[in-house]
Amino acid sequence: MKEVKSPNGEKPREKHYSRLYRKFVLLTLISSLVPLLLVGWGIYIYYSNFSRDRMNIYFQGQVESHRKIIELFLSERTHDLQLIGQTHSLDYLQKESNLRKVFSVINRQGQYFTDLGVIGEQGRHLAYIGPYNLMDKDYSQTFWFKELMKKGIFISDMFLGFRNDPHFIIALLGFEGERPWILRASINTEYLRSLVENVKIGNTGEAYLVNQTGIFQTSPRSSGKIMGSSPLPVSLFKEDSGVRIMGRDGDQSRWPLSRQIVAYAWLKEPHWLLIVKQDYSEALRDVNHANQATLIFLHLSLLGIIIITAVITRTMIKIIQKRDRESDQLNKQLMQAGKLASLGELSAGVAHEINNPLAIILTENQVIRDSLEEVPGLDEAFRRELMESLSQIDTQIQRCTLITHNLLRFSRRTKSIIEMVDLNAFLKEVTQLMDGRARGMGVQFLMDLEKDLQPILSDPSQLQQVFLNLITNAIDAHEGRPSGTIRISTRTDLQKQGVEIVVADTGSGIPAHNLERIFDPFFTTKPVGKGTGLGLSISYSIIKKLEGEISVQSEMAKGTRFTLFLPFRPLTDSRRNGPEALGQTSFQDFRKEAKK
Repeated sequence: MKEVKSPNGEKPREKHYSRLYRKFVLLTLISSLVPLLLVGWGIYIYYSNFSRDRMNIYFQGQVESHRKIIELFLSERTHDLQLIGQTHSLDYLQKESNLRKVFSVINRQGQYFTDLGVIGEQGRHLAYIGPYNLMDKDYSQTFWFKELMKKGIFISDMFLGFRNDPHFIIALLGFEGERPWILRASINTEYLRSLVENVKIGNTGEAYLVNQTGIFQTSPRSSGKIMGSSPLPVSLFKEDSGVRIMGRDGDQSRWPLSRQIVAYAWLKEPHWLLIVKQDYSEALRDVNHANQATLIFLHLSLLGIIIITAVITRTMIKIIQKRDRESDQLNKQLMQAGKLASLGELSAGVAHEINNPLAIILTENQVIRDSLEEVPGLDEAFRRELMESLSQIDTQIQRCTLITHNLLRFSRRTKSIIEMVDLNAFLKEVTQLMDGRARGMGVQFLMDLEKDLQPILSDPSQLQQVFLNLITNAIDAHEGRPSGTIRISTRTDLQKQGVEIVVADTGSGIPAHNLERIFDPFFTTKPVGKGTGLGLSISYSIIKKLEGEISVQSEMAKGTRFTLFLPFRPLTDSRRNGPEALGQTSFQDFRKEAKK
C-alpha cells in the first residue's frame, strides 16, 4: 500500500515516531528527574541545616569559653587587690618599698599589672609603683574616682587618663579607721589583648571587646583600634549571649560589613561585649564545597539521565520501527499468499474446465485427420492445406495444454517427491539444458559453486522448474544485446542452516515500479505470446512451500540478481504430509520444455 504524505512532506508514520520519541523522553525524564531533584533538594536542605547548627554550636562554644577566661582573669586580678587591701594596712602600703614588694608579688606569675598606687581621700597618690610620673596627679574629679566612692570596687573601661595611653584600672576602696583610702592598679593592656585577640579562627576570624557604648576595649584584627568606635551596633545584642548571621543580605540592614557569623557574650563586670566573628563564606567553606560537589554530582546525574534516556528511547523507537516494517512485510506476504491462494483455486478450476474441451478437440482433430486420409478423389493441394491446418490445431491444442498444465502447477494440484538434492550437480545439469539457447543469444554461464556443498532435502522437480524459470528470464533479459553473462553461485549459510543460491544476469534490468509486481500471477513484461506471467509466481510459491526465501534486486541497464535460500532440511516434514503437499512436476516434462 502506498503511504500518504502530509502536506509538509513528512510521512505520517515518521511524525508518529517523532511524537512517540518526544513522549517517551518526556515521561522518562519526569519519572527519573523528579525523584532525583526531590532527593537532592532534601539532602541539600538537611545537610545545610545540619552544618549551620553545628557551626552555631561551635561559635557558641568559642565565645562562652573566651568569656570564662576573660572573666576569670579579671576576677583573679580583683581578688589580688582585695587580698592586698585586707592583709596590709594603709601605713604599710604607703611606704614605697613595701608597695614595690607587694607589686612584685602580684606580678610574680605574670605581668598582669602595669602599676600599683595607693591614693588618699583627697585623690592624690600616697605611694605609686609604675612607669609613669603620677604622684602629683589629682584624681578626685575623675569619673572612676566618683564611681569608686559609690560602689567600693570599680573596674573601668579603657580610657587615656593622665598618662594619655589607653588603659583600664581596678580600684578598691579601703578604710583605715574612718579614713578612706584607695588601692588602684592598672591592668596590663597587652596581656588582656593577648587573651582576647590571639583567638585564631581561619583567615577572617577575630575576637574583641567593646563597652556598652560601642568603644573598642581591644583592637580587632581586621580594622579599628583600642578606643575607636565599633561599626557594630551594640544595641543589636540584647541577650546574654548568642549567635547571629549578619550582613548586607542577612537579617540586619544596619550591618555595614559583608555577611558574617557573629557570636557574642556580655561580661558581668565590667559590662563589656565579647565578639567572636568570621566571614560567613569562610565559616561555611567546607559546607559550600560539599554543596558544590553535591550540585556537580546532581548536574552530572541529570546529564547522564538525559543522555541515557535519549539513547535508550532512540533505540526503542528503532526497534519499534523495525517491528513495524516486519509487520508491514508480513502483511504484504499474507496478502500475497491470499491472492495466490485465490488465483490458485481459480486457475485450477479454469484448467480443469479447459482440459476437457481440449481433449475432445484433440480427439476430434485426430478423427478428422484419419477420415481425411480415407476420402478418395480429394484434391491433393487441398488435402495438404487441410492437413497443415489440422497440424496447426494440434500445435495450439498442445500450447493450451501447456498453459493449463502450468495453471495446475501453480495451484499445486500436482504431486511432489522429497529427496536429497546435490545442488551443485543439479545446477550444472540445468545450465547444460539451457546452454544451447544461451549461446544462441551470446550469453555465457559463469558457475561459482561452493566446493563440498552439503546436499539439501527438497523436491528436485520443483527446484528444476524454479531454476528453469529464473535462467529463462535471465536469458530473455539479454535480448537485443550482443553478449552477456549469467552468474550462478552457491554458498553455505551456517547461521540460517541452509544454502544461498544467487542467479545474477547482466541483462536490461527490471524497472523499479515493476519489482513489487514480478511475483504476481500473470504479470509479464514480455511481448504477447512469449510469456504467460506465471513463471515467477510459480517459483515464488514453490520456494515458500519448500520453506525457503526468494528476493530480487535489479538496476536498469546493469542486470538483475535473484537470491534464493533453501534450508538443509525443511522444518515441516512434507513426506509425512504426503507428496501432494508440495506438488510434483516430472523432470522429463521439464527437460522437454527446455528443449522446446
